[in-house]
This record gives sequence, C-alpha cells and structure tokens, in this order.
Amino acid sequence: MKITKTARLKITSHTNIFKDTLDIYNKALSFFIDVCFNEYHNLLDKSSKDKMNYIESITHLTAKNPNIKYDFSKDFYKYPSYLRRATIMEAIGICDSHFSRLELYNIEKNKALSTNKKFHKKAPSLNFAPKSFPVFYKENMWNKINDGVGKIKIFKNNDWVWQEIKYFAKDLLSAKIYRFSTYKELNPSLIFKGKKYFLHIPYQKEVKLNESSLNQRIVISVDLGLNNSAVCSCLNHNGTVLDRLFINQSKEKDLFKKAINKLSKAKRLSGISNLKLNYWRKINNLQNYIIQNTVDNIVAFALKNNATHIVFEYLGKMRLPKNFYGAKRLRAKLKYWAKSKIQDKTILKARSFGIRFSRILANGTSMYAFDGSGKLQRNSKKDISIFVNKKKYHSDLNASYNIGARYFLREILKPLPEKVRFDYEAKVPHLQDRTSHTLSSLIKLHEVISNAKTTLVSPIQDKETLYITA
Repeated sequence: MKITKTARLKITSHTNIFKDTLDIYNKALSFFIDVCFNEYHNLLDKSSKDKMNYIESITHLTAKNPNIKYDFSKDFYKYPSYLRRATIMEAIGICDSHFSRLELYNIEKNKALSTNKKFHKKAPSLNFAPKSFPVFYKENMWNKINDGVGKIKIFKNNDWVWQEIKYFAKDLLSAKIYRFSTYKELNPSLIFKGKKYFLHIPYQKEVKLNESSLNQRIVISVDLGLNNSAVCSCLNHNGTVLDRLFINQSKEKDLFKKAINKLSKAKRLSGISNLKLNYWRKINNLQNYIIQNTVDNIVAFALKNNATHIVFEYLGKMRLPKNFYGAKRLRAKLKYWAKSKIQDKTILKARSFGIRFSRILANGTSMYAFDGSGKLQRNSKKDISIFVNKKKYHSDLNASYNIGARYFLREILKPLPEKVRFDYEAKVPHLQDRTSHTLSSLIKLHEVISNAKTTLVSPIQDKETLYITA
C-alpha cells in the first residue's frame, strides 16, 4: 500500500505576492466548472483522461483547433498548460461529485415518496465559485533549489513569471534527522491559511504490510483509559506476555484540568462561552500533545518488540452515565477523552512501518479476570481490580491481557469448520460467550489443541484449519 505524508512549510520570504495567483486560479476553476456542468452529458461514458481531453478540445484555442465552443484564453492569457489541465481535472471532480450526490438524493426521494413518507431534504447544489488552491507541477511550475529555497511560477504584473521563495524547512526534520529520506517527493500546493502562505509538499512511499502466519505474530494490545492514557501488553500466539508499558502524561493532564477549571470559572463570571480563545487554545494544545505522545509511545513500543499487529477495543459512541454518585465528574472526563483520535493516528503511523491494525469486542474486557477466576471488583478509584481469589491486579493491565487474547481467539476460531469449533467450545466452555473471553481461555484452548490428535496442520499455521481424527 502507499503511504502519503504532507509537510506543511510556511513561506517566509513573501506574503501578499501570491494573492493574484490564487484569484486567477479560482476564476479559471469557476470557468471550467461552468463548462463541465453544461457539457456533462458528453462526459458520462468517458474515462478521466478522455474527459480532460474533451474539455480541453472545446476550450483551448490552437492553430489545429481554431473552432472552439468556449474561449478560455480570452480571459486567461498565457495560463500555464500544466496548471490548466490540473484546473480542468479539479473541475471535473467537483461536477462528478455533484451529480453523484444528486443521483443519491433522487433515489432517496423516490424511495420516500413511494412509501408515502414526508421528504424534507434539500437537493444538493453545485458551488460554481469554490475557493481552492493550485498544484505546482515540478519543472513546469515548481523547481526546488534546496531545502528551504525554491522557485515557483506565479501570476505577477499581469504575467506568469518565476519567483524565488524561501520557506521554513525545519518541519522536514525530526530530532535533526530528515523525516522523508525513504519517501518520494510529489508536487506541492500553495495554501493560504490565516494571514500566511504555506507550501504543502506531499511525500509518498510504498509499504508492504506484515503478512506473517498466526504462530509468528506478536501483538500489542492497547487498553485506552481515563486514569492512564494507555496500557500496552505484548503477547504472542500462545498467550505469553512478553512486555508491558504504562503510558500517562500526569503533568500535562494536571495542566489540562486546571485550564478547564479556569475556563469554567471565566464562563460563570462573564456568561460568555464562545470568546475565551486563550483558554481554548491552551486546552486544545495540551490535548493534542497528550494524543500525539500516546501514539508515539504505542508505536515505539510496537517497534521495540517487533510487533506485527496493534489491537484496540472497538469503542463506538458511548452512553453518558447518569443517576449515580460521581456521574457528573465521569461525564466531564468522557467529554475530553480523545479515544477515536488516538486510534486513528495510531493506524496512520503504524502502517508507515508495515504494522497492521485490528479491533476487538470491548464488552467484558475489564469485567473478567485474565486468570479465568470470573468477574472482578474494583476499588473506588477504578485502577485496582480484586479477583474472586482476593488477588489484586492493575485494572487496565488486566484488560490489555484480555484484549490480546481475544484477538488470537478470533483468528484461531473464525476460520475453523463449525464441527471442530463446537468441539473446542465443549472442552473450553468460556469460548461459547465472546464477552467472557480472557487470557486463560486462550491458554486452555492451546492446551486442548496440543492434546488433540491431528492428521494435518495446526489451526495456528498458515491454513488455520484443524481436522480431528475419529
């Protein structure tokens, strides 16, 4: 698979010199959107390249093509050819998106009217004057001199000229090491954000995801929590715990809590909630640091142990707790719990190293003891679990063991024939209920497999099938 990262580099040498370039690009884009909208019936059965060639043939005046329907060069003299084609392709994409949304709208409308239901949705409309940013193709619109210096072709004084620019290249480094040494540099875009202009340069590389067999996999099971940001365990296929890691940003969380309290106090005193920008800026910066630091530690832990997979719980939309002591405080914690962002960022970073990603059923991972002794109880802080046999253990660490075990149980049992799976479930009763799968269930299943007489391969090998002799 292809991995793409974008470096956002601030242009430091100029500010307002690029305004005319963006204006003329957006005017050209509006022109081609209008053309594509009017000629869309002629584009229906064509490929992307044929669509671009057709639009260019009816808009671009040349000696071999003197009869055109729409004269583009009349208002856009000396518009660069590569930029023109990029503008056409973006206009075609905008029109394709509009008509596909319109088709879905009509299907939904007809379905509602056929069943005598009320339909109040508005039809999608096409924006003929969008605000977009141009792509500068190498050698034709963009020449890189070195890191931090380059030349781009811009619209200046009613002409397209080359302009040397300087940009902030420090973002290309990470701990004084070049971040994209194994990546291929693609064509940059000129972006206007706030009061500054940026070069967004994409970098791409081909990554082969890990394809090891089940008995060679090493899994990092991650339990995201409210007390600790994450607790990670490293497990192999037979349930052996190889390593553990606790991730928590106690200092940043303390500052985060203080910033939220200051915001709440300012709201009570002033009655204004949307204008406390300084408070929100600090809250967002601290939250982003906690998210990124958690992701970095998880991936670094996976690389340290040569892991092949990272496994999370499937945490969808959670119901907010009500009507018990401490519910209000718990709702406040859940409000700022960035569980989805941590998982999404971990997926992106892990895949750049060829590490796969998986999710398992979350129900019951923290409810049952990993040693198979049954349901557990927690202390008032919810960080320590008390097993039935009075053993005390860290709650999140116990959950991380069960998460890793559930992944391997699913990978072993799912491809098996139904008869073989029922035979295993009879010998290991906990396998029948997925919500009660624990680390002990995986260990007992391996004991059953090792004791069974087999004629072919074990279920944890490549074919992942098992046949029991009569």
